[in-house]
Amino acid sequence: MTTEGDALPRHLGVIHLWSIAVGLVISGEYFGWSYGWASAGTLGFLVATLAVALMYLSLIFSYTELTTAMPRAGGPFVYVTAAFGRRAGLVAGIASVMEFVFAPPAIALAIGAYLHVQYPSLSPTLAAAGAFCAFMALNVAGVHLAARFELFVTVAAIIELLVFMGIVWPGFSMARFSDGGWAGSGHLSFAALGGIAQSVPFAIWFFLAIEGVALTAEEARDPHRTLPLAYVAAIFTLVALALGVMVLAGGVGDWRALADRNDPLPEAMRIVVGPHSGYVHMLVWLGLFGLIASLHGIIMGYSRQIYALARDGGLPRLLARRHARLGTPWVATLAGGAVGIAAILCDDFASFGGQSLTASLVTLSVFGALIVYVLTMASLFRLRRRDGSAHLAWTVPGFPYVPAFALLAASGALVLMGVFHPLALGIAVAFVGSAIALPGRSDGAPSQEGPSQEGTGKS
Repeated sequence: MTTEGDALPRHLGVIHLWSIAVGLVISGEYFGWSYGWASAGTLGFLVATLAVALMYLSLIFSYTELTTAMPRAGGPFVYVTAAFGRRAGLVAGIASVMEFVFAPPAIALAIGAYLHVQYPSLSPTLAAAGAFCAFMALNVAGVHLAARFELFVTVAAIIELLVFMGIVWPGFSMARFSDGGWAGSGHLSFAALGGIAQSVPFAIWFFLAIEGVALTAEEARDPHRTLPLAYVAAIFTLVALALGVMVLAGGVGDWRALADRNDPLPEAMRIVVGPHSGYVHMLVWLGLFGLIASLHGIIMGYSRQIYALARDGGLPRLLARRHARLGTPWVATLAGGAVGIAAILCDDFASFGGQSLTASLVTLSVFGALIVYVLTMASLFRLRRRDGSAHLAWTVPGFPYVPAFALLAASGALVLMGVFHPLALGIAVAFVGSAIALPGRSDGAPSQEGPSQEGTGKS
């Protein structure tokens, strides 16, 4: 059980929480998603993205109920522990760690790729490792400073995406966008359906980690009011940006040339304005804001998840140490960073299942996320059945249909990914299965992790 002395200080308001939620995800608009075109084509991937967007809308409405009821740093670990007991909570916590630890190296590698465009002599691997170290240091420096920085880079990243859309709009052609849009074919077929299924993890990448703002809920002011506003504003912001960027980028030239790149937006802009235009250089520099926002935000997320697990005894207590003056979970930040930097340094020679390392990291991160989503939505139903809703300050609209759709969609996506990415599934199962062997308290502890009075507005 969290004691007052272990609690993180509350500094975050609505705007900070919105910027963290959007910032966690916004790199997904800059890179990673275009790998979905390789298997599904533009039209097939649009279908996958719309389906995933509906899943995330349902998930976020459902997550908001849980986060406002239990505004603590552990997020999914806290919710699933309250519903199903400690071992299930540890599985959810470790899956969340997998989601948040494997995503940052993929984002850092994209930062390296963007910088390499500007400075061809600069090693993208070294640039990625340097960026990772810099933002670990910023996270250790304090949550208030980190949140203000996140707000700045998130707003800058949104402005840059709007600028990108405005510049490439005149070059957009629906004929180019739809050419071979069903997995290379001009019409929908059974083969195209398989390609659409394979593209699901890259559609999820558009929105992956938005739920991570729950990991900072313990640091939110007035969480029963600020968290719902931040969550809802963030998901609508991201849906609009994702659809605008994907459709416009796919219709300015041959989308197949962008399907295997870490930097699809600069390449799409080059097609419209030419390789030597100042707009391309502007996009590279300002585009870094989106990648930086997500790298910084997800480092903040994984550090809080590792910290919460260690604080509760699910990971070594050393990982729950906070900085004596700054109050930040610095050991957890460095531990997750060590994994990320090791992955970055392996980029030049490692690949899995025929995918590049970046695509493989995206896939592993998505596996972790989907496991979290399934367990979290199941927890919502269990807690509602057991505790009712009278004590809740915020309830999911359309219950039980909205969370049921989220649960079914996440379960279906998890099964499809397992079919098409068996090696990644094996790694994910081994990683999450380690939760069964984790030390810690008995299964009697979860009763202490139920809905708190903080989230009800009755404090």
